[in-house]
Amino acid sequence: MARPKTGQSSFDVLTARASHMAVIRRLMPYVWREGRPDLKLRVVLAFVALIAAKAVTVLVPIAYKTAVDQLTGQTAPGDPIQVPEALVAVPIFLIVAYGVGRILMIVFAQIRDVLFTTVGQHAVRELANETFRHLHRLSLRFHLERKTGGLSRVIERGTKAIELIIRMTILNTFPTAFELAFIAILLFYYFGPTFVLIVGGTVLVYVWFTVKASDWRLSIRRELNDSDAEANTKAVDSLLNYETVKYFGNETLESRRFDASMAKYEDAAIRTFFSLGVLNSGQAVVFTVGLTGCMLLAAQGVVQGTLTLGDFVMINALLIQLYQPLNFMGLVYREVKQGLVDLEAMFALLEQPPEVVDRPDATALAVTDGSIRFENVTFAYDPARPILRDVSFEVPAGKMVAIVGPSGAGKSTVSRILFRFYDVASGRVLIDGQDIAGVTQKSLRAAIGMVPQDTVLFNDTIAYNIRYGRPDAAEAEVAEAARLAQIHDFIETLPDGYDTMVGERGLKLSGGEKQRVAIARTILKGPPILMLDEATSALDSYTETEIQGALERIARDRTTLVIAHRLSTVVHADEIVVLEAGRVVERGTHGQLLHKGGLYAGLWQRQREAEAARWRLGQSLEEDEGPDDQAPAALGDRNEVPAK
Repeated sequence: MARPKTGQSSFDVLTARASHMAVIRRLMPYVWREGRPDLKLRVVLAFVALIAAKAVTVLVPIAYKTAVDQLTGQTAPGDPIQVPEALVAVPIFLIVAYGVGRILMIVFAQIRDVLFTTVGQHAVRELANETFRHLHRLSLRFHLERKTGGLSRVIERGTKAIELIIRMTILNTFPTAFELAFIAILLFYYFGPTFVLIVGGTVLVYVWFTVKASDWRLSIRRELNDSDAEANTKAVDSLLNYETVKYFGNETLESRRFDASMAKYEDAAIRTFFSLGVLNSGQAVVFTVGLTGCMLLAAQGVVQGTLTLGDFVMINALLIQLYQPLNFMGLVYREVKQGLVDLEAMFALLEQPPEVVDRPDATALAVTDGSIRFENVTFAYDPARPILRDVSFEVPAGKMVAIVGPSGAGKSTVSRILFRFYDVASGRVLIDGQDIAGVTQKSLRAAIGMVPQDTVLFNDTIAYNIRYGRPDAAEAEVAEAARLAQIHDFIETLPDGYDTMVGERGLKLSGGEKQRVAIARTILKGPPILMLDEATSALDSYTETEIQGALERIARDRTTLVIAHRLSTVVHADEIVVLEAGRVVERGTHGQLLHKGGLYAGLWQRQREAEAARWRLGQSLEEDEGPDDQAPAALGDRNEVPAK
């Protein structure tokens, strides 16, 4: 049993054991798969091969013993040793049988592994796919609160743990236990209970020592892994910020930080190898003591005439064959224990309930006109801090309504509620008179097209990212969507055209190019409702003007809800709703709101002043740099030296 950590009670250890058993029970249905008789047959055949391999393993020493007895002429204990003058048929047959047995040991083991590989890999695939689908069912809140890298590590470690646990427990631990039981029967039959007690005691001490030493090594191994991860993180972080390091001339500082982590790794690595030496040496001492005890008893039996020389050889061969699987016990224990922890984390992920689920009687959303109505909507991410308070507004079919307001007013929350990433605390959101809480999420999101502020593309081709709006779209439809988004001509100038890779998160494209791809993707989807969430706020003024034109074209004849930061982008909206501290404080057209002289007018005035200040600053910089504008040309003239 594993030693409790400091402050860890025996109850905690037993609870951990129970949870590990629960994990194994949870894993078994993926091994013994319902509805897959082919996989069940493989499991059965694998166990047949397993038993055959272990039976042959144990029987081989019997053939070895019999061959030795035939060669020494001892047909019974106490017979004098008589070496035959020539090799006769029986010893030859036994020697051949010994060789065939050795071959069959390996062949049956390989058949077992091959048969079980299909079962294990299918379990890995099924469980990984189930986890992946479940992650997409989980709500936005879960993904905002969890680190994506951490989730990917849970899946990665969990899928590796599946195969590891199956292979280590079913193909190693169980066969070893079976072999040990078989050897105990043979020892009792051929040698009596004293030998069984010695071997049994040796195995118990061996297992006890292995578990204790492995638990000790696990703590050192964790330090090693943590130090390795820390050093790797610092190295990657430093290299990703290469320019910053150079700007401040901090190469020496970065080297010191990295070396400090590597020093921890060095110390942990040394202690890891030391602990491995202690484990291997201790295992060898325990087993050798037991083996030596059995050999001494067997030798005494040969001298006393109660055992043959073949018996002496047999006891040695049996225990030597048992040593190999026992020798892996430390590795098996450590890996299975870590695998159970990893798999437990993966199952815990699967048990995480989605926050937003379809009702049992949910129907598909039927969009006729596409009108949107928020009725007295109240919402909070944290009950202690409400975000929307009794918000009501309407977006008539085919019209454009903009939501504006200062930072933190709840603008982006409106879009998340419309997509039903969250359920409202009170109130309703209606599309064509249908409460979105009563329709399926799939049909709701199919009816809405989104162009977000921060466009993130998949690390694939431009064509793939545009076609993501409608995966079954033809190439001509993809090209037409790109034309409407005013990006087709740019794509045609690229060497690989639509097959150009955009890089991770689309970083090989500029902000405007990424935004046009997002617009093309939405055009291809062809939704009756359009959501623009500050779609141009991160762009420069020139690019914003171009993108705004494309957005106005796709918004024509569609119900459009715009979340806006730059008020200049929504001056033509049919209605502007002004939010402050989660409440609707003003509404009307651009002209009406300016005439009121309220919050909107104040925001408009501040933005105009900020734009004017930026323009004046730009003009001032241009004037200051004016004389230098001629420098490159003049310098170029001076550097034009005739070729020799």
